[in-house]
Amino acid sequence: MKAVHFLYLVVLLTACNGGGKADEVEKPAAKVDGHRVQLTEAQLRNAGIDTGRLERRAISSVLKLTGSIDVPPQNMVSVSVPLGGYLKSTRLLPGMHISKGETIAVMEDQQYIQLQQDYLTARAKGVYAEQEYNRQRDLNQSKASSDKVYQQAQLEFTSEQVQVKALGEKLLLLGIRPDRLDEHSLSRSITIPSPIDGFVTKVNVNIGKYVNPSDVLFEIVNPTDIHLALTVFEKDVNQLSVGQKLLAYTNNDPGKKYPCTIILIGKDFSNDKSIEVHCHFQQYDKTLIPGMFMNADVRVEDRQAAALPDAAIVSYGGKQYAFVVKGDREFEMTEVKTGTTENGYTAIDTGGAPGMDSVVFVTKGAYALLMKMKNTSQEDD
Repeated sequence: MKAVHFLYLVVLLTACNGGGKADEVEKPAAKVDGHRVQLTEAQLRNAGIDTGRLERRAISSVLKLTGSIDVPPQNMVSVSVPLGGYLKSTRLLPGMHISKGETIAVMEDQQYIQLQQDYLTARAKGVYAEQEYNRQRDLNQSKASSDKVYQQAQLEFTSEQVQVKALGEKLLLLGIRPDRLDEHSLSRSITIPSPIDGFVTKVNVNIGKYVNPSDVLFEIVNPTDIHLALTVFEKDVNQLSVGQKLLAYTNNDPGKKYPCTIILIGKDFSNDKSIEVHCHFQQYDKTLIPGMFMNADVRVEDRQAAALPDAAIVSYGGKQYAFVVKGDREFEMTEVKTGTTENGYTAIDTGGAPGMDSVVFVTKGAYALLMKMKNTSQEDD
């Protein structure tokens, strides 16, 4: 009886082991040979692969340029004192915003007092000279004085008028209004107002320093009309025109684009065969600072180019590839030289190779093929 039970147990174990092997189903793997991969029918269906040939499409090429933010001369002011003097006070610091007409410095010098004194003296003499001229004119008309005396009075009156006018213009240079000046309003100091709204870019003086008329105290920039000055080499100039649009961006934030329009193309080439192209920002952005380095992408005229859908291109090892149909469920990964990408298509440089129009590419599912190749190669290793 024990022998029967033992025999039954052996038969049962054998049946169980045999049944386990029968239930295991081997999954066929993709075959990889170098840059070629062959899929099974099931893998082909799951990959969702579509195929197609190179298409001729109008694709704009992009000209990449570099430059910096510039300010037109009318938006940049150097502040000087026409007659010189000592800097009594200022609160300016580089980067500070100031408004037009706001006091930016107070100057003082004894020559300011002397100039006001000379003007008031000349004005008083002018009043006397005018009265004397009128008196001599009346006398001359009645033959009570000679012509020589009358002419001398006329000369004195004219000279005093010229003197008063000249000194008055000098006072205006200092910001002193002659019509408001009298013996009670003499001052040894003058105020310097800001000629524009803007930001202080340079402060070249300190309190107590004497400045000459030719010295620049401050530099102020109004950045609301900043320009983008791009460097363009001779070979690319013919692709640009006034009114052409472009997108500018900084290295720190390349994703933020600033639309610009070309307003001026230089005519004088520098020693390195480049010229400046000036562009106007379509919208002012206060984060853009004069002198800041920028890049620009300019789309030049459309051209017909051989192209593949973006989904047909895969990146691997720092290079661009597309899959070419080689046979029944067999595909070969081929390096391609890509160009501009636009509207979901990428230009392909065929290098003039004959027969490229008849080559069938994988237009959808290329990434799935790349994954199959990589995974299968790793399993083989």
